[in-house]
Amino acid sequence: MKTLITSITILSCLLFFSNVFATDDIKCRLTECAKIANNAKRLKCFDEITERNVSTKTNTKLTPQKTTEAMIVPEEKPTEPEILRVTPKSSVMSKRWELDAPSRKNAPVIRIHRSNYILPAAYNSSLNKSPILDVDHKARAQNTEAKFQLSFKVKLLEDIMDNDVDLWFGYTQLAFWQLYNSAFSSPFRETNYEPELLLNFRTDYDFIGLKGRIINIGLNHQSNGRARPLSRSWNRIVANFGFEKNDFNLLLKTWYRIPENSSDDDNPDINKYMGYGEIWGTYFWKKHRFSAMFRNNLRINENRNALQFDWSFPIPYLYGDRVSCYIQYFNGYGESLLDYNANSNRIGIGFMLTDWN
Repeated sequence: MKTLITSITILSCLLFFSNVFATDDIKCRLTECAKIANNAKRLKCFDEITERNVSTKTNTKLTPQKTTEAMIVPEEKPTEPEILRVTPKSSVMSKRWELDAPSRKNAPVIRIHRSNYILPAAYNSSLNKSPILDVDHKARAQNTEAKFQLSFKVKLLEDIMDNDVDLWFGYTQLAFWQLYNSAFSSPFRETNYEPELLLNFRTDYDFIGLKGRIINIGLNHQSNGRARPLSRSWNRIVANFGFEKNDFNLLLKTWYRIPENSSDDDNPDINKYMGYGEIWGTYFWKKHRFSAMFRNNLRINENRNALQFDWSFPIPYLYGDRVSCYIQYFNGYGESLLDYNANSNRIGIGFMLTDWN
């Protein structure tokens, strides 16, 4: 009798602890199921736990018919927040031109157009000193000056005629400042103003292994706002093509100069030096940006070209990585309108606003 009682006691204890552990296991599995975002997958997880628990207690299994009915749950489309969570991070080109839904949602009114930078120290070993520096004919330019550029754009219209076409207004200002020429009151040697109106076609096509994302077509005006004989200006019809692949961007810029009357033309031979387009390639590696520009006038005789190389990288301990250190090298014709027919050889160091992180 004592042996029977002992056996019953041991069996009861084993049943008690097995139920406790089983309950804890079910609670853990239910907690994991509750974390699943997709409704169909979450219900499937709950059904599997329920089937397993019932089968354990009754030592029976659901018939194939019942199992099928329990497993079939109408597939629900993910809600908008779920779509945004699984959408890949927008590329730099997508953010700058608002090409996809995430980049258009809560988009800023003003966006960066071209690079925004300042080079406090920009040394030109072949500075064009032929134009007068100021009204004082004795004034002479120094080889070291400051160079900076401000550029932004604003979207005026979106989805024109229910198509993937937007209208943008862009503005770029490039300045060369004789900051260290205190003998002649540190004047601005040259300033270029460049407003443009661009129709941007949001595209998505393959081209030699790259993805074609944008086509810009528009009008461009560039001038230095000065009186003769230092006045320089031209008007162009532009067509730009943007491509990308992973962290690499390629921009092909082309233009056609709108003819002017010879009496009003301040620089009739500008095409001989500036050509009809240029190519920009940019690679983003971590928080570094490497960029190169090439331009050529496509003339066998009197060939003229221009090259520019950029490198920007984060400044240690600067909050938010909003500003990067920037090194720029330029060699060739057309660095500015005043120097369109003069060869420049310049290297500068300074700071650039960062917008690709």
